[in-house]
Parts: sequence; C-alpha cells; structure tokens
Amino acid sequence: MSQPYETVPLTRDVIGVLIPAGTRVELPQGAEATIVQALGGSYTVRLQGHLFRIEGQDADALGKAPQRAPQLAADASESEIERAAWEQMKTCYDPEIPINIVDLGLIYEFRLEPLEGGGWRAHVAMTLTAPGCGMGEILVGDVKSKLLQVPGVREAEVQLVFDPPWTRERMSEEAQLQAGFM
Repeated sequence: MSQPYETVPLTRDVIGVLIPAGTRVELPQGAEATIVQALGGSYTVRLQGHLFRIEGQDADALGKAPQRAPQLAADASESEIERAAWEQMKTCYDPEIPINIVDLGLIYEFRLEPLEGGGWRAHVAMTLTAPGCGMGEILVGDVKSKLLQVPGVREAEVQLVFDPPWTRERMSEEAQLQAGFM
C-alpha cells in the first residue's frame, strides 16, 4: 500500500507560513517535511506537528520544480488575457481546503482596466471562507502575484471584502461535489 503523502528533507532554509495563523517561520535545512497538499504551485507541509504553506517559488527547498508562468502571444486580446487571469486565479488554493478559490466562490469581482502606455490593471474583490482566517493576506498576495505573471497585466489590485459573507452556495457544483456537499 502506498503512502498518500511524501516526506522530504528540506534542501535549504525556507520561510513557511504557519496555518491558519499566517505567521512566517523559518524552517531549517534538513528538517523532514511531509507534503500533504501540492496544488496550484504552492505546498502545504506538516513539520514538527504543525502545518505550513511553502510558496511555489520556494519549491526547490522541497526538491520540486517551481510552477511555470502562463504564455500568451504579444498581441493577445483582452478576452485572452482575462481567460488567462481566471486560469491563474484557479491555481490559488486555500491551504486547508484542496479546492481552488475560484471554484470555492471566493472571487466576488474581477475586471481588467487598460493602462496608459499599454498593458492592463487587474482589479479583484475576494473574500475568505472564514473572516478571522489568518491566511487572508497570504491568499491576497498569492492572487496578486499570480495575476502579475499573466503577460500584459502590469498592475494588480486585490481587495479583501466580507460583504456579502461567503456561504457554501457560492461554490461551483464541482467544488460542492468535491467537498461532499452534494
């Protein structure tokens, strides 16, 4: 019987974010980390009885390759850029729930605005499944950095909102099935 999780030694010191508090902690090289979730390019690991999120750009500390940025033609249309932005947001995951934030229904608003001199500003209004979650600013930063990887997006503004409150009815049918709500 195979193990569902992979345990790896950290190849270098790396910053992990304690879940759900959101506190940044330096994890030492050589420590044994068990990867319990690897979605969207970031990793949730169990180390010394705690869960930590390790960002995708630090995947090498786990012996993994970082996620690649999306590719678009230089003359990509607004709709192609918007589609790529939505796909990027679908690579953002709550570190405790293995469902992307788009399918969870956490994105309340998305729009692109043309910038003077070319390129686009992405505007996002998003929420959390629980208002007191310490991972809120981490998820906001994740969305922003993923949007800035989309060719043509020069600026990204991500606002955390709590009105209206999130409910599971905002989840896609697929996400509700995955979570066992249907």
